[in-house]
Amino acid sequence: MVQVGLTHFLVISAILFSLGIFGIVTRKNAVMVLMGLELILNSANINFVAFSRYGNFGLNGQVVALFVIVLAAAEAAIALAIVLNIYKTFATVNVDEIDKLKE
Repeated sequence: MVQVGLTHFLVISAILFSLGIFGIVTRKNAVMVLMGLELILNSANINFVAFSRYGNFGLNGQVVALFVIVLAAAEAAIALAIVLNIYKTFATVNVDEIDKLKE
């Protein structure tokens, strides 16, 4: 029988973080970049909860993870509003084509 330990959580978190970075770097669609950012935040949540569980920190990790979830929800709402406004202005959500914002 396999015991799930801290190492397992850290490996899953590292995989999610790597996929999030890959999604941010390689995608040109703003919505896909936001999804990569959400993966990074979820990997941080896994770390907080795992270290809270295996590091005997009480409920501090869960409380911080809850704040990160609230932050992610607010970020998603604001970022999607910005993406919709950019789409209305430029008729695209491709982050490479939106260079007129500098002017």
